[in-house]
Amino acid sequence: MIQIFTDGACSGNPGPGGYAVILKSGNHYKELSAGFRLTTNNRMELMAVCVGLESLKNINQAVTIFSDSKYVIDSIEKKWVFGWVKKGFAGKKNKDLWLRFLQAYKLHQVKFVWVKGHAGHPENERCDEMAVMAAKSKTLEIDSVFEVENKKGQNLL
Repeated sequence: MIQIFTDGACSGNPGPGGYAVILKSGNHYKELSAGFRLTTNNRMELMAVCVGLESLKNINQAVTIFSDSKYVIDSIEKKWVFGWVKKGFAGKKNKDLWLRFLQAYKLHQVKFVWVKGHAGHPENERCDEMAVMAAKSKTLEIDSVFEVENKKGQNLL
């Protein structure tokens, strides 16, 4: 069983943001994070889940993802994202990341667990800390889809 803990952070919305991931399986433990110069909190929450799933080395793994993002969990558990796909994501935000998520999601047996943020859950607290630090990093990446779409005048927020 693989456990993936995720969180996203954003200073301003949009603004500088970061994501963090903790992967745990048996004695294995790995932390991942990155920051972006202009993004949104929802993008960082979803990016964390994408990166976590993409980090798995083998397919068809039993995976439990722990997230404090109702946006991410409800979109999947309530099957909204599958309806969005059928409608070509008309009027929906973050199409690029949802498609990226679905590519990784279909390779595994994924279960989601919502955890209350800022409530003392050790891995969630650590992910929050890492995501905030990533957002404040001196070397921020470019969330190119978000920035390009915003320059075209499309509102992705």
